[in-house]
Amino acid sequence: MRIAILGTRGIPANYGGFETFAEELSTRLVARGHQVVVYCREQHAAPKYRQVELQWLPTIRHKYLDTLYHTAVSALHLASRRGTDRADVALFCNAANALFTLLPRITGIPVALNVDGIERKRKKWNKAAKAWYRMSEYLSTFLPNTFVTDAEAIRTYYREVYSKESLFIPYGADTALEPTQGVLRELGLEPKRYFLYVSRMEPENRPLEVRFAFEDVQTDMKLALIGDAPYAHDYIRKVRNTQDPRVVMPGGVYGLGYRELGSWCFAYVHATEVGGTHPALIEAMGRGCLVIYLDTVENREVCGEAGLPYDDIEGLKSRMRQAVAMTEAERDVYRDRAVQRVKERYDWDAVTTQYESLLSGLARR
Repeated sequence: MRIAILGTRGIPANYGGFETFAEELSTRLVARGHQVVVYCREQHAAPKYRQVELQWLPTIRHKYLDTLYHTAVSALHLASRRGTDRADVALFCNAANALFTLLPRITGIPVALNVDGIERKRKKWNKAAKAWYRMSEYLSTFLPNTFVTDAEAIRTYYREVYSKESLFIPYGADTALEPTQGVLRELGLEPKRYFLYVSRMEPENRPLEVRFAFEDVQTDMKLALIGDAPYAHDYIRKVRNTQDPRVVMPGGVYGLGYRELGSWCFAYVHATEVGGTHPALIEAMGRGCLVIYLDTVENREVCGEAGLPYDDIEGLKSRMRQAVAMTEAERDVYRDRAVQRVKERYDWDAVTTQYESLLSGLARR
């Protein structure tokens, strides 16, 4: 098949979950003999990345227009291709892009849409953006040929609110442990002596709450707050406003450095309150981290009894103190549970097989 992936910032992944998803899925599909093109907002040095074709198109750098404008332009480009450049099937990411799935469908290209979580709940969106997301949720249920949810909680939401059944395909996890410690030395971190937090620095991901909680815990360990966000400068300034020398905030860290941080942390804190399956959470679990997680339906679905849940900032302080006070054997119980849970539920090759089956079925149709 010739497969197009739209709706992300593109690959190589250097932003968030959908970009990681696009990279992991596209490179595996190419390895299985398919031709894959990923539409990108950033120009890459080469026309291909790990044998995946990169199609760069311009965008508008604006909080509310970036994703929508670029996906609209990408959908027009996709629909206009002819001959050997024409895609057999397309995979769109993000429910906000539901309207644009109509463009390739009009020209006979079948489309699947991965809707992600309930994005309209994010605090960063104004009323107009939330209304767009609400409308897009509804459009997601019938404009694409099929829509995909990566969490059972999100699947249940669409079933109960829109009486529509999605195809459930979980997210995958890169669980390779890195023996190197280059980024640790750069950031002044000691192996197994730091709490790790990784997410976009936005209010609903609660990095400020994580920092406040850690600052009230008596320990000589450090806290590495990893992440950035293009349209949250005022909030990020609040997160960075600390006098605690134990808190390390280098911004976004990707690739090898990101994997090193997950391989050598003492514990991983997952504080995200919105969304479906979060890649950083399952990757931390797959690397055998002791996980402390905000107890939402989606996070509990992923982590369950393999981590330490909490409800509020006081609960987070308590869990951090508990993690420090545990014996190594007690921590290992949770670490082993986490690794086993990821092996059973979130294997990337199994996820790729499900998407390959879905896309080939649509292409034949």
